[in-house]
Amino acid sequence: MRVEATTLEDSRAIAELHVASWQAAYTGIVATSYLATLSVEQREHSWKKQLLEGSPQILVAREGSSLVGFVAFGGCRETQAPSSYGEIWALYVLPSQWSAGVGRILWLAALTSLLEQGFTVVTLWVLALNERATRFYKAAGFEVEAGSEKLFTLGSQELAEVRLIYKDGV
Repeated sequence: MRVEATTLEDSRAIAELHVASWQAAYTGIVATSYLATLSVEQREHSWKKQLLEGSPQILVAREGSSLVGFVAFGGCRETQAPSSYGEIWALYVLPSQWSAGVGRILWLAALTSLLEQGFTVVTLWVLALNERATRFYKAAGFEVEAGSEKLFTLGSQELAEVRLIYKDGV
């Protein structure tokens, strides 16, 4: 497996992986009706736009010619965050590759890049009910920030997310 910067030509594969990951990871958390409406075409358009704008940075993991995961990251998007805070905007792996080390390799590659850019703290947001992701991030050294839970609406459903912070080794 290799990790490399993405290209515009990867937009479709990223979108397909993104939708498949959402539909697998969020079953039982996000309404089935919402997951059924996810569109590869809409996600592809969104990823193309972000790639053309150059933000966030995106790394992909490939096995042979197949894209098996991606991580999007950059400066923290919260307006009140210190400029030393980086953020993992998204990290998704093909469901068939879960627990195979792909996510960890992508996380470490993003961390290396963020540290090289001068960020000293890394944050991310995770759905409060996403126990699998929370376990993954805690094993990677993240801690849930006390009092960070916030509610948002996705489709017609209200969900909670929490912020995790990584400071170990920074």
